[in-house]
Amino acid sequence: MSQRRNSLLPEGRAVRAGQAARRRLLRLGLAVGGCPRLWTGLLLGVPPAIAQTPAQTPAQTPLAQRAEPPRLALLIGNRDYPNDDDLPSIHKNVSDLRQALERWGFVVTDAVDQDLAGAHTLLARFNDTVRAAPADATVFFYFAGHGAQVRSENLLLSARTNVRAPSASIALSSLILSKDVISLLPIRPEGTTMAVVDACRTQLRRLREGEGLNQVEAPPGSLIAFATGRNKPALAPIDPTRLTFYTASLVKVLNSASGETPFSDLFRLVKADTENTMKNFPVKAVRDLAQEPFIAENLTVRRRLAPIVPEAPPPPPRKEDESVAWARLESLIWPADVAKAAAAYITDYPDSRLIGSAVVARDGAIEAAAILQRSDVRLFRSAFEMTDKRKPNEAADIMKAGRGDKDAAARLGQGFEPPISLGGSGIDRTGRYVGWMQYAAALGNGIASYRLALYFRRTGQPLLASQYEGLARELGYTPPPSLDNRRS
Repeated sequence: MSQRRNSLLPEGRAVRAGQAARRRLLRLGLAVGGCPRLWTGLLLGVPPAIAQTPAQTPAQTPLAQRAEPPRLALLIGNRDYPNDDDLPSIHKNVSDLRQALERWGFVVTDAVDQDLAGAHTLLARFNDTVRAAPADATVFFYFAGHGAQVRSENLLLSARTNVRAPSASIALSSLILSKDVISLLPIRPEGTTMAVVDACRTQLRRLREGEGLNQVEAPPGSLIAFATGRNKPALAPIDPTRLTFYTASLVKVLNSASGETPFSDLFRLVKADTENTMKNFPVKAVRDLAQEPFIAENLTVRRRLAPIVPEAPPPPPRKEDESVAWARLESLIWPADVAKAAAAYITDYPDSRLIGSAVVARDGAIEAAAILQRSDVRLFRSAFEMTDKRKPNEAADIMKAGRGDKDAAARLGQGFEPPISLGGSGIDRTGRYVGWMQYAAALGNGIASYRLALYFRRTGQPLLASQYEGLARELGYTPPPSLDNRRS
């Protein structure tokens, strides 16, 4: 791997920042060790909202009355690692998350401190259950523990694995996220599959290019969430009665969100809550290392938290003007229009059951509108127009892209990918391809940025190719060796 400096994020600056942050944490009396996860001890005074599971329980009909596709969950939490790298809070993560999911109708299987053979057995049995379930079932996989990346593959470290061992040794005793989890579960566009990894994506002692969990693309019907961004630690208390920051936010949102909240919006609310909690944390050393959760989303069904309850009486009718306002908001596509309508809805209907989804739409559209004003993103309003020629999935992706969904934007761009030899009417498609991929990259899709770099390299534009390859790495995507132009 090349060690040249990334023009967008100088390697030396990142290393110095990581080392300085580590020294500040050590002065606070924290045990840091050589592990990917950073322990925040009791000296930090973790607030009760983060330390404890929220007591609020969502109002819902008893599970016996429910009639909808099954909801299945597998939770694995590994805290048992050698060399003082154990993670005391992980068992509570699993216990509290199980309770939160069961309140929403999930049938949960959980296990802690699994070696590689035990984890494979659990996944095989869970996969058999999923395959036997209806195609529209809801599936939830969760892992908490140590994570790593070896040759662009994301690894989930088994219990009792030495996290300081050489990469090759770690790879032999770890689950591979893509092969052993994502690919093992059947692709079910009619259902909803979620994979959540609460693990670090960096080692504090060595902030190097390509460390931590690699960016991924979600298969159709799937959502993948990482607790933190590239080169960011996932913070965890040393107190076993407290939760990790990300899982605390996940449990909190599960216990407090309206049943009208779709799962896609749920994870964006968790991301915002995690970032807000850490941004306002009383200790500056923690604020400096605040994690930024990652989401890759390709859900094709808008499944909400509250299961369908046919026996329940219909809800009281909404005020007509609120229904009209929400329908208008859902029909809008252009980000500036979405942001304006969502802000008005939040102001006019602060007690709405849909307020969480309105907040997600507003925040995503504001970011998207700002990006579309940039001179380096050549994407215009005409690209967002709905026509009768749009395929259903393409129309859904345009709606998502207008609300700042980086993965939907990348999929739209892929639909315009030009042939290697350009000519004739292909020029128009080329412009649309470049515009969508620039937009996706600006929203944070490192894979789209790298594909754009490959395009500029093919078309003889080395400066742009270098810029977008550097951006891809900054965004957290490490190309596999077979695609990396700097490897033999």
